[in-house]
Amino acid sequence: MVAVAAWVPGLAQAVSPPKPSVPTVLFPLRDFFANPAQAYFRVSDDGRWLSWMQPAVGDGGATPRMNIFVQALEGSKPTGAPKQMTRESARDINNYFWKGGSTLLYQKDFGGDENFHVVAVDVTTGKVVDLTPHDGARAEIVDNLEEDPDHVLVQHNKRDKQAMDLYRVHVRTGAETLVASNPGNVLGWVTDHQGKVRMAVASDGVNNKILYRATEAEPFKTVIETDFRTEVQPLFFDFDNKQVFLLSNRGRDLKALVKWDPAKPEAEQVVWEHPKVDLGGATYSKLRKVLTTAEYADDLPGRHVFDAKTAALMDTLKKRLPGYQIDVQAGTRAEDKFIIAAYNDRTTGTRYLFDAKAGTLDKLAVLNPKLPEAQMAVMKPIRYTARDGLEIPGYLTLPVGRPAKNLACVVNPHGGPWARDMWGFNPEVQFLANRGYCVLQMNFRGSTGYGRKFWEASFGQWGLKMQDDVTDGAQWLIKQGIADPKRLGIYGGSYGGYATLAGITFTPDLYAAAVDYVGVANLFTFMKTIPPYCEPFRQQMYAMVGNPDDPKDNARLTATSPALHADKIKTPLLVAQGAKDPRVNKAESDQMVEALKKRGVTVQYIVKDNEGHGFRNEENRFEFYEAMEAFFGKHLKP
Repeated sequence: MVAVAAWVPGLAQAVSPPKPSVPTVLFPLRDFFANPAQAYFRVSDDGRWLSWMQPAVGDGGATPRMNIFVQALEGSKPTGAPKQMTRESARDINNYFWKGGSTLLYQKDFGGDENFHVVAVDVTTGKVVDLTPHDGARAEIVDNLEEDPDHVLVQHNKRDKQAMDLYRVHVRTGAETLVASNPGNVLGWVTDHQGKVRMAVASDGVNNKILYRATEAEPFKTVIETDFRTEVQPLFFDFDNKQVFLLSNRGRDLKALVKWDPAKPEAEQVVWEHPKVDLGGATYSKLRKVLTTAEYADDLPGRHVFDAKTAALMDTLKKRLPGYQIDVQAGTRAEDKFIIAAYNDRTTGTRYLFDAKAGTLDKLAVLNPKLPEAQMAVMKPIRYTARDGLEIPGYLTLPVGRPAKNLACVVNPHGGPWARDMWGFNPEVQFLANRGYCVLQMNFRGSTGYGRKFWEASFGQWGLKMQDDVTDGAQWLIKQGIADPKRLGIYGGSYGGYATLAGITFTPDLYAAAVDYVGVANLFTFMKTIPPYCEPFRQQMYAMVGNPDDPKDNARLTATSPALHADKIKTPLLVAQGAKDPRVNKAESDQMVEALKKRGVTVQYIVKDNEGHGFRNEENRFEFYEAMEAFFGKHLKP
């Protein structure tokens, strides 16, 4: 029998976050990194089913993996026994969605290879169908076609590993019909509200095109052409299926929400823009046919609300759940039931089912009750100035109950690098803080969300000004008296792993210990091994990172590849790598470890054969973080 967490009914009263207190114990490592007992709640389109994921044993396996469960709803109350709908045993399910009221769609890959399949489950019969059983191909859902009960639009690269073709796929049989063949340069497809494929985004790697057609019977025509530095991102059609909402920074530094008429492709009507940061997206009500919110992230996540009904909903939820960030994570087509997330920087939070008609807010689950919110650390937004005068935003997390003075600290640059750190609960950061470390996360130049100029400032700067931003953050900690200069460590994953290796290579006296997690070591081998579906971006990567075949770039890439300067490294290093990583191949870590071991530098190397770009399986995460805890404990002495 599979143990199912109990449903906790009841009207949620106003819930305020407890104030931080001094931790009396070190919480078990596994409490930070274990899969939640219940999470990823959804509600079916028709409101008849509640679904979630939880650890459960699958077919042919003994280790619990995150699998999907459902339970019938009567109104907003569950009824009957929960049912386990999936039985995956090798890896946790990556993500899942509802198709109508009787089908679940989920994504799975194999050993971390990121060649995802789309799988359908019939909730009534339990029948499971792999909709994209194509070995070595990567599949993604483009549109779940709400008005078509039998089909979804899926793109995959079975025909050509470098190009995603678009198919209409039957959710019960897997039969597929080609909808659009990719000429080789299309990066994404855009449908209207009737599921018709009306737009596409194409690129030659340097110049981007927006393709448009009024009907599916017509050929696509180029209506907008820009270089890759200018972003024009189609979001969704207006409700007459004629005009389009875009995120655009044409003629401006920051991305704004604009309305665009294909008949006047050079004109944009600004709907809303934030004065300091890019917009990250927008939402709408398909039922009421209105724009609802624009989303952004400054120091904290934020949203601009457009319509009165959405504003009333958010006000109601904020009054019920004061002191928490509120997200609407899912809802019914009738927009009468919603999955609500309430969280902050000290808790992954609680999930609720909100019944808009009844006004009830029923608790579904506290995602991690083993970590008391009052004993977790505050994540504080900070700013510091880089050596060339650029302001760098970031977040500082201090161990609870300790003065910000002479602490063992971990500098934690993010991956991407064209991504950003966000305010919110971060299990790695909270774990390190609980172990007595201060943690500094910085959004170095190139981090997204801060405008085009800030992003472009990173071009050609791997190991140079981007690394200076990380180093300047570490020096800021020391100058502020927060960090003990002899007990400063660095840890990062992916690009953050590169920054970690660059840190101990080019500033060898700064860090006392370093942890590299699936990080780039050699910019030449990295550029030669990008996945085939990223091939359209190769020229863009040359422009942003460097072209190994260009003599000038070649010299710079040589100078900034840590593996080529391993003779400078003396800092103890822990390296973790997935053997099936398609983005940062295992050879990246192998060459660094081999070079250091030849010199007698302390290197601890963890390789997992069933993982890719980061460890998804729970037991592998535990092993990695246990090794990190012991490693930093030995060298930084918190």
